[in-house]
Amino acid sequence: MRQSLVVGNWKMNGSIQNNQSLIEGLKQNIASVQRAEVAVCPPFVYLQQVSELLKGTAIGWGGQNVSQQDPGAFTGEAAASMLVDFSCKYVIVGHSERRSLYGESDELVAEKFAKAQSANLIPILCVGELLEEREAGEMEKVVKRQLDAVINLQGVASLAKSVIAYEPVWAIGTGKTATPQQAQDVHAFIRGRIAEQDGGVAEKVQILYGGSVKGSNAAELFSKPDIDGGLIGGASLKADDFLAICQAGQ
Repeated sequence: MRQSLVVGNWKMNGSIQNNQSLIEGLKQNIASVQRAEVAVCPPFVYLQQVSELLKGTAIGWGGQNVSQQDPGAFTGEAAASMLVDFSCKYVIVGHSERRSLYGESDELVAEKFAKAQSANLIPILCVGELLEEREAGEMEKVVKRQLDAVINLQGVASLAKSVIAYEPVWAIGTGKTATPQQAQDVHAFIRGRIAEQDGGVAEKVQILYGGSVKGSNAAELFSKPDIDGGLIGGASLKADDFLAICQAGQ
């Protein structure tokens, strides 16, 4: 049985004071989370603070992005080796905001995925369709294209050492949520696509759902057979809200 995983993506939020309060709230109550593995991904500039606060706890941490380049003359970027310096376990690659706002292509995301794995980081590969793509019946085409870019570069076996996060772009930060069955259908499609090439990898890989997950809908979402947890945005910024979601992990 796959371990449930709940990851908080803080996005470009936080302050030294707020981070301290949030982490302390999580630490005080993490024992209430019985089954799910828990991690947070703060902005780069807070990785040192977060890593020091979480050291020795059951909560992991990671980066929100990583460069596809080795260290060098790449102003504003962060290399995989730098994330390792802060004992990161995970790194998010291909988030829809990176794809849409910063023009990251499927191929670039695949390169970032590869660079993360070369540093023994676990990439959290985000895939998902725009509203117009779903309405046009292109969800499977889009998700397949995003997934295949990684498989073509790294091989399907690489997915066994990764996490996949399905995030319908139309449900991120909008208050809209895919119904549990809609989410399950896409998760099953992703797992089936991987199973076409390697059934063992398909059975092992954790597939998370992201998109306006809340304490009130998490349990129903996470109860679906192919949904292994969540990648949580806004609700991860308040300890009580995030813990409520983590407690729903199967």
